[in-house]
Amino acid sequence: MSQRHVDPDTLLLKMPSLRAVKAFVAAAKYESFTRAAEALCVSQAAISRQIRELEMYLNAPLFVRVGRAVELTAAGSVFFDASQISFVNIAQAAERIRNAPADKHLLTISCSPAFSALWLSNHIQEFRTQNPDIELNLITTQNFHAREPGVEPDIVISKFASVGEGYKVHPLCHDVIYPVCSPEFLRLNPEIEALEGLRNSALLDLSPYGRSGVAEHVGWNVWFAFQNIDIDERAQGSPPLFHANDYNLIINMVLSGQGVALGWSQLVEHMVESGRLVKPVCQQVTLRNSLHYIASKESHDNNDNACARVRDWVMSKFSWWKVQGRNA
Repeated sequence: MSQRHVDPDTLLLKMPSLRAVKAFVAAAKYESFTRAAEALCVSQAAISRQIRELEMYLNAPLFVRVGRAVELTAAGSVFFDASQISFVNIAQAAERIRNAPADKHLLTISCSPAFSALWLSNHIQEFRTQNPDIELNLITTQNFHAREPGVEPDIVISKFASVGEGYKVHPLCHDVIYPVCSPEFLRLNPEIEALEGLRNSALLDLSPYGRSGVAEHVGWNVWFAFQNIDIDERAQGSPPLFHANDYNLIINMVLSGQGVALGWSQLVEHMVESGRLVKPVCQQVTLRNSLHYIASKESHDNNDNACARVRDWVMSKFSWWKVQGRNA
């Protein structure tokens, strides 16, 4: 059988020795080669040799001696910040894997920060209570096509029908978008119960900038266009629009009575039902040409396994799926 040629990995080849980095992190942490040697159960000479080799590799001094102690140089401080975080991440990941019970399933879910904060956090306790044998690891992103190396989610919830090879995709819902504000804001600004008054009010707008994971964008200008209203005809003296690409920030501003925002039903519906938010007008926009999807690894796609249980639980929460049925 012929072997496929693998090109040199420039990133790994350029990495310094992990043994040397471990010695460096210990010396920086304890500010002493002697104490670092004791902590790592090696000789002081070994610590000195590893750090000397690392300094030669980096072509920069990492420590200066201050009496019997050592202090980091400017270059050493930069390298220590990056090295310590990396070592903590490696140690924590190794610990999770080593201590994971044999009867537990570890699954990674990837979704947007808004979906995580506004939908998942509101429902996930139910799933965890019902499925104590499944350990979930959540990764939020706005770019579902450019994952970090080594990140291969078992479940992806996004607006893309394709998130890579090996996934089976199911539709979840259409976007249903309507204005929302706090009850107090509506009480103080009753004119927003009419579309023209709403147009002239304090509008908080979701900006598309930096949100590469969004398939299309609906801002106030688009939403009002669906209502045959031109947002550029706002009355003189109307409050300036506020723009942010962080939907969690916008919703928090709405909750604190700072204005009106567009609410995506799947994200704000529970707050409307509880009375924390209200709809100042009855008009809404439904984007029927696009969908949200849940994608699950095909290798996990058995009805009795953990990945399928997460997938089916998420799908059960969406009315679109309940109406359309499994054969939609």
